Amino acid sequence: MKIVIAGAGEVGTHLAKLLSQENQDITLIDTNLERLAAIDATCNLLTYRGSPISFNVQRDAGVERCDLFIAVTPEETSNVLACSIAKSIGARKTVARIDNYEFMQQSHCEFFTRHGINAMIYPEYLAAREILKSLERNWVRNWFELHDGELIVVGVKIRDNARLAGMQLKQLSVDAHYFHVSAIKRNHETIIPRGDEYIHANDIIYFTTTKDHVDELREICGKVKNDIRKVLIMGGSRIAVRLIAIAGDKYKFRIIEQNRNRCTELSERCPDSMVIHGDARDIDTLREEGIEEMDAFIALTDSSETNILTSLTAKEYGVSKTIAEVENIQFISEAESLNIGTIINKKLLASSKIFQMLLDADADSSKFMALADADVAEIEVRPKSKVTKGPVKGLNLSHDMTIAGLIRDGKGMLVGGNTVIQPGDHVVVFCLSGAIHKIERLFN
Repeated sequence: MKIVIAGAGEVGTHLAKLLSQENQDITLIDTNLERLAAIDATCNLLTYRGSPISFNVQRDAGVERCDLFIAVTPEETSNVLACSIAKSIGARKTVARIDNYEFMQQSHCEFFTRHGINAMIYPEYLAAREILKSLERNWVRNWFELHDGELIVVGVKIRDNARLAGMQLKQLSVDAHYFHVSAIKRNHETIIPRGDEYIHANDIIYFTTTKDHVDELREICGKVKNDIRKVLIMGGSRIAVRLIAIAGDKYKFRIIEQNRNRCTELSERCPDSMVIHGDARDIDTLREEGIEEMDAFIALTDSSETNILTSLTAKEYGVSKTIAEVENIQFISEAESLNIGTIINKKLLASSKIFQMLLDADADSSKFMALADADVAEIEVRPKSKVTKGPVKGLNLSHDMTIAGLIRDGKGMLVGGNTVIQPGDHVVVFCLSGAIHKIERLFN
């Protein structure tokens, strides 16, 4: 697939690196030569210096022949215009990064479609939704729900008190038939486990289960679901504003923000939340604002290091659920090994949306969750695809992927070695980063 990305900022560079690993034909456009040179030296892709809102630049970069054009520059209007130009000269599908929630409203979809934008990505909105999900299911690290919860993938940090700590996977398959261990994150590495693998304390285990067995899974993991009402947010970012807007009156929010002018804006945009001018890195400030009485703490500043450290501090003061925005990809693995509940990364959330489009032309029939070094994909099985040729145990799947479960006739079920996948099934695949092209060969 030929893909052109406009914008070599954090999101664009991350997407370019990921997609180049998947053997896609990638061209990256940006006006900054230094940014292009940095990624050109490390990735297998083409770079082109120029403005993405130029017809000539887009033609020279091959946009008229591309299957997917992705505009992720910092400027929302430039992204929308670049997509409109790309569509007019022949791009098959276009995606624009935006930062205005009004553009996401269903009533405006026809307008953007008419102007050549097929899809829009609002990373801050995706992050806010992910945080809200973490507050609602606060005993998990990750929650990936398919077909109204018929099949669920959850990431759980295993502690010493968990019944399954120290158990072997093949023993688990005998004792408990209601979940599938899809992957294990251990010592900064994600592995696709086999039956002889053991579960250790401090592992992050990714389970696939059905909605009827979520409570049983929580109990065997030694987790308790806490009721969350009081939430303290550090950093009045756009994510914070969007989170408060979509959460409604379910939570009582309190925001600590360093910038006085931003505090004034937040008071106007979040009238039902308490806004405090102060520095949440200061322990005295946290104490004054009642950190010990909070049910959840969310760190949303521009500094990954600050977010990690203050989340750890909140844990020391007894906050049951902590959520930290960590935008430095290289910090995610380290942060996951610490006592932090959930890690949020806008680049990974944006990547999830893009990969969803790559795996299926109809984004409504597929879903995707990108982790730091692994991916979870839901794919609709096409007629005559290789995965339907026989039982799963005879498919000779590579060791970097596993088929975790499927949905057939609207009902979720786990997959075993004797399962025969049928056309029309929605199958959940867990794979290590760089293996998406193998999934495409199996299912399409």
